[in-house]
Amino acid sequence: MEERDFFKDTFTEDEIKELASLAPLTDLFAWRSPSFKNLGLKGQDLSESEMINLMLHEPRLVRRPVVRVGDRLIIGANLKTLEAEL
Repeated sequence: MEERDFFKDTFTEDEIKELASLAPLTDLFAWRSPSFKNLGLKGQDLSESEMINLMLHEPRLVRRPVVRVGDRLIIGANLKTLEAEL
């Protein structure tokens, strides 16, 4: 298992797109993050390119944790799901 602190080693655009091929981009985006609220974008529809751009510039907008198990992606802190997968 490989661990990554994506605050220090941020995702690239290609990496975010690859993750989005395994799960909906809207699931990867941290809609309830204080960082998102501070942007004043609540209630606005964002395109995929806008979400990706925001996540590239503000890693707190990537919902955590992101766990990749083979070709599956587990997003968020649902301990039951994580335990079942690991």
